[in-house]
Amino acid sequence: MGSTFRHFLCFSIVILTTCFDASVHGEIDHRHKHHASRIKSKTLAPLSPETVIAASPRVYHVASYGGADPTGVNDSTDAIRRAIGEALQARRGELLYTGIQNLGGVRVDLDGGVYAVSQPLQLPPGTGNFVIHGGTLKASDDFPTGESYLIDLSAGNGSLEYNFEFVTFRDLFLNSNLRGGGIRVVNSLRISVDNCYITGFTSEGISVAGGHETYIRNSFLGQHITAGHDPGESHFGGTAISLSGNDNAVTDVVIFSAAIGILISGQANILTGVHCYNKATGFGGTGVYLKTPGLTQTRIVNSYFDYTGIVAEDPVQLQISNCFFLGDAFILFKSVNGVINGVNVADNIFSGSSQGDIVRLDESKGSFKHIDQVTIDRNNARGMNIKSTIARAKSNNVTSSTSWKVDLNHILLFPNRTTYVEYTFVPSGDSFPKHALKSVSNNLVVVESDVEVVATVFVMAQQGNSH
Repeated sequence: MGSTFRHFLCFSIVILTTCFDASVHGEIDHRHKHHASRIKSKTLAPLSPETVIAASPRVYHVASYGGADPTGVNDSTDAIRRAIGEALQARRGELLYTGIQNLGGVRVDLDGGVYAVSQPLQLPPGTGNFVIHGGTLKASDDFPTGESYLIDLSAGNGSLEYNFEFVTFRDLFLNSNLRGGGIRVVNSLRISVDNCYITGFTSEGISVAGGHETYIRNSFLGQHITAGHDPGESHFGGTAISLSGNDNAVTDVVIFSAAIGILISGQANILTGVHCYNKATGFGGTGVYLKTPGLTQTRIVNSYFDYTGIVAEDPVQLQISNCFFLGDAFILFKSVNGVINGVNVADNIFSGSSQGDIVRLDESKGSFKHIDQVTIDRNNARGMNIKSTIARAKSNNVTSSTSWKVDLNHILLFPNRTTYVEYTFVPSGDSFPKHALKSVSNNLVVVESDVEVVATVFVMAQQGNSH
């Protein structure tokens, strides 16, 4: 009877499909009649029992496991671990990178539940093409404090060159309950964190160490849930995102409370569309801290620094462009070994309340001595002072003179450094005396003539190159 029922079911599905096709497409023209006839003759044939294949599940629903409490009242750690464990059995022998299993995109689904966990959720090394999504994880009151993370992609003393590849965390709300961190990714390839909200962290919201290409997108991070002007802002702590690996990207991310928004200690990373209002500079906060002295290789573009700015130690190959700095937020270059090289700061907007320069130097540990290929130009500011490595100004002489002085210190970033000068001498009347550049010491350009004359001197000076 089972076989007869199966044949009947297959026949019914074919009839319904055929009717639907006719109703959608209408009459079949003469060019397709023969083709349609062949399809009909083939699809009406019933499937044999041997051709019916039962598909194994590819989505593992946490709520279906015993002990899972989607209300968040009781501990669901064991249930989630069982769901992950069964999902990992989807191994089919196909490899991604060396030693990493391709699990085919198998998913662990939280189904919109809120789950309390008392221990970190760890995946075994060698996991690839795997997804956890769609719900809330919160650390219980007995979750271990310190360097623990709700989701942990680390392998201890694993022997693989890379531990994980193509693992995705999507549509998650993570609350570390002020006991640890959110997500840790160690020595992994092509990891995605997409549309996640991470809060309650005391260490890092997301920590990336080693590996390549962790992409963090469309996400929100903050130690405390706030919308700004929080009375406790001066006490915000932790780091929202820490990148100590290479080739990572942070895109369209909001960081609304943390002592440091993004800490970068690796190379070849890019930040795009980031909004930092994590902790105001006045309270000791930093939007982005580049702790990569001597080899930065970082791009920060199209981002918004809201009362908190950027700090870069000995920057080498750094691009900051098309960003908006609000509330006296500024860029600080901090000397460690006195090196600044290959830095472009251009096309940014600064807005403040007469609180200082848009770009500043911290030379408390020594002055910048090795300066080359530094271009700071084409920025605009309102309520702040423009600082640049390219200055354009003119003399203010209104009477006849033999000497014209143009002080560029209010514009140029580096003290006592002018490596290139162009000037234009424009005398009044018909006189045209001999004139020459006399001095550029201390960023003061001096032009002299052989006779007294009323003239205006226009100056363009650069200081970003070593030659």
